[in-house]
Amino acid sequence: MTLHRWMPQPVSRGWPDDLVDGTEAGAKAVHDLVQRALALRAGAAPRQAHGKRVAAIFLNPSLRTRTSLCAACHALGVHASVLNPGTDMWRMEMGEGVVMDGDAAEHVRDAVGVLAQMHDVIAIRAFATLNDRKADLADKTLTAFRGASAVPVVNLESALYHPMQGFADVATWQHHLGPDLRGKRLTLTWAPHPKALPAAVANQVLISAAQQGMEVTVAHPEGFDLEPSIMGRAKGLASHAGGAVRVTHNQKEGLAGAQVVVAKSWSGVSGYSDRTEEATRRAAAADWCVDDTAMAHTADAGFMHCLPVRRNVVATDSVMDGPNSWVQETAGLRLWTAMAFFERLLAS
Repeated sequence: MTLHRWMPQPVSRGWPDDLVDGTEAGAKAVHDLVQRALALRAGAAPRQAHGKRVAAIFLNPSLRTRTSLCAACHALGVHASVLNPGTDMWRMEMGEGVVMDGDAAEHVRDAVGVLAQMHDVIAIRAFATLNDRKADLADKTLTAFRGASAVPVVNLESALYHPMQGFADVATWQHHLGPDLRGKRLTLTWAPHPKALPAAVANQVLISAAQQGMEVTVAHPEGFDLEPSIMGRAKGLASHAGGAVRVTHNQKEGLAGAQVVVAKSWSGVSGYSDRTEEATRRAAAADWCVDDTAMAHTADAGFMHCLPVRRNVVATDSVMDGPNSWVQETAGLRLWTAMAFFERLLAS
């Protein structure tokens, strides 16, 4: 008697290789994807991918990313296996040559090797540690998954990027500002927070807007610089697309004339060297909270935040719930952009 092992069917190369930061297929591919997402939201029928399987591993909490992935897979006829290491699967060791006598019971190579035999796509969510800049800059966990997987790997937010959020952001911008975003003015403003946060979402806003040719202003207090390599990459993307990226340490100046304002807290590069000093600087910048006075400097801009948000710390209730708030719309678009992405990746 011969036993037949189930193997994943080859997926269409609707997206080149893995989804790491959302720029892989180029600006036009992102444009087309978000236009498809807007069409799906308007009632277009999704293309089915019956029989395909996605494994989603969440090393960190999730509301919008998890639910949008599961709902999108259901709409496409795709089976989603959602796993949480340490609760319903073993904790994983990511390092090479490690003597595994600690909490981790399974190596990433073994776990991902098995999942890749049973699924067509593996998705992983793993935040920055904020302890080791070198490891975070190398996107250690995402890199380990990519190295161990024989099927495409999708980034559900890593140490550096959050491409699924990026697609929803671009969809929001195109819906409100038109399908051609070149020259549109976006301000990414740092905002206060009770604790240090990773920069993945801020990095994603930066490169997503730059790739679409927007005029991007990054406003933050001194000492909260984003990674120089990512800033350099964003400037290159913007220049190629006809846009630009600039930095200011004056929030009022940064908001002037903006058509879109995206608020997000991040700890900055220098925070790795001294967390106590970073916390002191962060507490001293409480006046960077986005309120009605701050928004009055803009060109009647739409306001965005990826959620979850600390209300009246990051942004006031009046801004979050005001007529120019696009926050809930962007969160809702997470479903339709996830559907459009997995449709492209998996549908026959």
